[in-house]
Amino acid sequence: MEQDERFMNEALREAREAADAGEIPIGAVVVWKGRIIGRGHNQTERLRDTTAHAEMIAITAATEAMGGKYLTDCTLYVTVEPCPMCAGALAWSQIGRIVYGAPDQRRGFSLFSPSLLHPRTAVTGGVLMEPCAALMLDFFRAKR
Repeated sequence: MEQDERFMNEALREAREAADAGEIPIGAVVVWKGRIIGRGHNQTERLRDTTAHAEMIAITAATEAMGGKYLTDCTLYVTVEPCPMCAGALAWSQIGRIVYGAPDQRRGFSLFSPSLLHPRTAVTGGVLMEPCAALMLDFFRAKR
């Protein structure tokens, strides 16, 4: 659990970068053998691309670092539960494990179909849930 918190803090760093840029504050890192090989935060506004979610950017960086499209021995740490689009991409990457902070009670993949993920992908939710959720709440409060 200590390692999960360490890497979730890295994802939170990415999420704060997104918030500082006016993006929805979600951050992600992909870890392989105790090393971060991919980082990302939401960039949908900056790139004018609805698919530029934190997970998608981190997956792209990680597959480039690995030299292939599969991430079977990797773990994704993301501050908010992935949406169905990101869950689909994670399934295609065959990611070994997903660790998320706050659940997404409006658009999280588990609301639609937990089977979107690869059957061997392990999922852990609620790691540093409070700071992950607070970042989102603060961001949207400031927008209103």
